[in-house]
Formats: sequence, C-alpha cells, structure tokens
Amino acid sequence: MPYAEGRVMHDADSHVVETPDWLVPYADPDIRGQLAPLFVAAVKPGEETYIDQLRRRHADPAERPQAEDEIMLRKNWSAMGSFIKEDRPRALDLLGFRSQLVFNTFLNDYLCAAEHKRDTALAYGVARAHNRAMLDFCAVDPRLLPTGYVPLADFDRARAMAGDVIAAGAKALLVPSACPKTHSPSHTGLFPVWAQAEEAGLPILFHVGGGGTLIDPSYFKNGLPLVTDFHGGTENFRSVDFMAIPFPPMLTLATLIVDGVLDRFPRLRFGVIEQGAVWLPSWMRQLDTAHEAFRKGEERLRKLALRPSEYVRRQVRATPYPTEPVGWIVEQAGEEVCLFSSDYPHVEGGRNPIRRFEESMAGLDERAKQRFYCDNFVDLMGAGLAALQ
Repeated sequence: MPYAEGRVMHDADSHVVETPDWLVPYADPDIRGQLAPLFVAAVKPGEETYIDQLRRRHADPAERPQAEDEIMLRKNWSAMGSFIKEDRPRALDLLGFRSQLVFNTFLNDYLCAAEHKRDTALAYGVARAHNRAMLDFCAVDPRLLPTGYVPLADFDRARAMAGDVIAAGAKALLVPSACPKTHSPSHTGLFPVWAQAEEAGLPILFHVGGGGTLIDPSYFKNGLPLVTDFHGGTENFRSVDFMAIPFPPMLTLATLIVDGVLDRFPRLRFGVIEQGAVWLPSWMRQLDTAHEAFRKGEERLRKLALRPSEYVRRQVRATPYPTEPVGWIVEQAGEEVCLFSSDYPHVEGGRNPIRRFEESMAGLDERAKQRFYCDNFVDLMGAGLAALQ
C-alpha cells in the first residue's frame, strides 16, 4: 500500500542526495580540476561518513523489505532512491505520487556563490554539470521531473543555457532568487530566458539555498551557547535563519511583478519551492499597498494591467511547510497558489507530511484540496507534465 492514496498527488519538492564526487563525471573536462568535492556535511554530524556503508546496504537484497516498509522513515542517504537512481522508481511506487519535481540537495549554495564571482565561465560550467547530472538521475522514470539550473549573471550565456536546458529535456528552469551581481533579475537582457520558458510551457523555479547568505552571521554572536539545527549541527537552518528564508524570493518576485515581467509574459509560471508560504498573504497585501502608494509617481506601476496580487494568483505557486497553517494561507491568499510537497528524502519533510497538511486544511472544501494536491501543480508545470497526461 503506497503512502499517498485516495487521490492524485503531485510532489512539488523532492531531492537527489548528492555524494561528494557526484558532479565531477558530468563536468566539462576543462573545469573538472577546478571542482572541489561537494560539501555534504549540512546534515546530522558525521552522517556523510557512512555513504559507502549505506551504498552496500541498499545493494543487499535482504535489506530491501525493511527499506520498503520504512519508505517515509529513512532519510538522506539512508532513504531508498536518494542517491542510487535505479532505486528511485520503486521508491516512487511506494510513495504513491503521480510525479516528483526533483532538485539537488547541496548544490544551490555552490551554484549561487559561483555566479557571484568573477569567473562567469566557471559558473556556467558548474551549472552545465549540474544539469547533466539531474537529467541523468531522472532519466530512469518519466515521473521524475528534472530541474535545470540557469545562472542569470550573463545575458548571452543565460539565454543560451535556457535553450540548452529546454532542448535537453529539463521540465523546469531553476534560477537563483538572489539578485545577480551587476543587474536586476527584471533586466530586459533576461527577457529571452523568460520568453523561451514561456514558449516551451515550462516554469521558472526558486528553491531554498538559491538566495545566497540569508542573514548577517553576527546575529548569532549573542554571548550565549551556540544553537544547533534540527540535525544536531550548525550548518542548516535554525529559528532565526528560518525567519529570513522567504526574503530573497519575496524581493525578486516583487521586482519582476513591479517591472512588468509577469505582465509581459502572462503564460509564464513561477514556483517558490521549500521556502514556506505563511508569508504570502501579507506580502501580497504589501505589494498592493506599494502599487497604490507609488502608482502616481511610477509609470511602470501605471502600466500594469492587474493589481500585483492578481499576478501572484495567476502566475505564482508556492509550497507551504507541513508546520504552517495551510488552511489559513489558502483562505487569505487564494486557492490558486499553494502546492503539496514531501521534501523526500529530507528530514525537514517529516515522517507524515500528508497528515499534517490534512489537519491544517480541515476547514477547506474538496475543491481547495484538489487544487493543493494536484491542480495547482499541473498549472505550474504546464508542458513539463505532458508525458504523464
């Protein structure tokens, strides 16, 4: 019996859990020597030292029945299909999701940092390696929807990479939510990126980790004992970091809306993944307030055909955390915006996210739940789901 049953569910956030050398075989030969091993220690302290042992465990037929029974209990490299691609289809059978949007685990910080340095060629080379690796991992099953990363640092390279990613078969374009170093994400030089995605019917996605440094590290120099994260280390999010998670996509999306990008590309969809959604209602209201307050003096605002919040409902989709009040978010932001996600196989997703979501949506009708679990994802993904329709 699969974990998800009784309705069609699409999973808007799942992951491959990379190994330190995961990227190297997919990199262009001229940059392989420049790639440091991936920093994969942002988990339970010492967990990364068991990767080889876990690989042998996954290969042991005697271990298979227990691994299947514990499909939602085992996390990171311990989970079935987390880094061995041949195991992921069986994991998806047991999970019961119609499809999974698949992201990297450790690379977003690396990708974001690379494009804020001077070596733009290296930044796009790292992105190219990431995209090949993601496409290869997901090639084992059409239900796995690979994301292709497009750095926004250079207009010509971004345009070319968007075309390459689409032609190679990625089902979504992943971009940083951090502002590029030398220009706005709404710059006209990036219009060819958005145009290609819209023409292909694929979404633009922001994922946690793509916003760069979230807060000044001095916030943690408080004269008190060091606070650890939920893994037991200090590399992941703690309560204060958590507060800043939505800031980069909030500002980037606001800029794209205000500068008319969503107006210019009305069929283009944007997804905000693993960055929560409890911030959406007040942010949408603030957007409308800014529109009202500054419209007289800003021609760009007067040109907008819709109120900013209406662009959000039409074109932006976001994944709440299981700990958030999803029913309230839907009531305030609209039924069109929120998406189900499991975060498989990460610890943060929990052991039973569906139960938590159901509890938080107890007051919603069936139409709203259908949108949350299925219809909003279908709208987001567009042509990326064509093979499964």
